[in-house]
Amino acid sequence: MTSETDVTMYSTVWCGYCQRLKAQMTREGITFTEIDIEADPQAAAFVESVNGGNQTVPTVLFPDGTAVSNPPIGRVKELLGR
Repeated sequence: MTSETDVTMYSTVWCGYCQRLKAQMTREGITFTEIDIEADPQAAAFVESVNGGNQTVPTVLFPDGTAVSNPPIGRVKELLGR
């Protein structure tokens, strides 16, 4: 995760839940780095490691190391202290 963004979001290009969360975070001013797990095998392995072997997206990684799958925007804001 880069220090310039609030969170890292692991996603796929076809995921509707990912598109929705990206739009919500953008609207809320939450910056993010997006990583396509279909283009990055290491990212896919990370997502699997925090989701019981499943490639569940969106998976959001927070600065404290917490990873949450398909969080509502309220949970993202809560974990960021906003």
